Amino acid sequence: MAGANRFRDEDLSCPLSTTVRHVGEWWTLLILHDAFDGYTRFDEFQRNLKISSSMLTTRLKSLVDDGLLERTKYQDKPPRYEYVLTPLGRSLRPVIITLAAWGNERLATSERSMILVDAGTGEEVEPVVVDRSTGRRIDGPDFVFTAGPAASEAMRRRYS
Repeated sequence: MAGANRFRDEDLSCPLSTTVRHVGEWWTLLILHDAFDGYTRFDEFQRNLKISSSMLTTRLKSLVDDGLLERTKYQDKPPRYEYVLTPLGRSLRPVIITLAAWGNERLATSERSMILVDAGTGEEVEPVVVDRSTGRRIDGPDFVFTAGPAASEAMRRRYS
């Protein structure tokens, strides 16, 4: 598709756009989901996701390059590596949880293939995103975006 790699000026500095460029690809989200479930080895990801070796290699390399996973050797002969979440990668867990919850909201309870529960009680929980200082939900009209200190001129126009 012509122009598919062109970005608007504001996309180059927009945190949403840059985040989507890192984790917005289908396989990337599924690999991260598996990593949060404790998978670390290439063959584990491949077996669980039924992904081709070349696609998995490409996605894992990208996740390592982006600082979300760390590639560490766990065996010398033959050399074998595992992929462990970095602190930056672990910080995406609330995002993955929120995406899954959003998907579950659109399904009947009987159609949900996974749910989030309290590990101690086993009770289902409903994740919400709140403002850290006030505890108020941020999904309503009281919270809006505005241009930040590093905003481009296009971003400033957008939020003026």
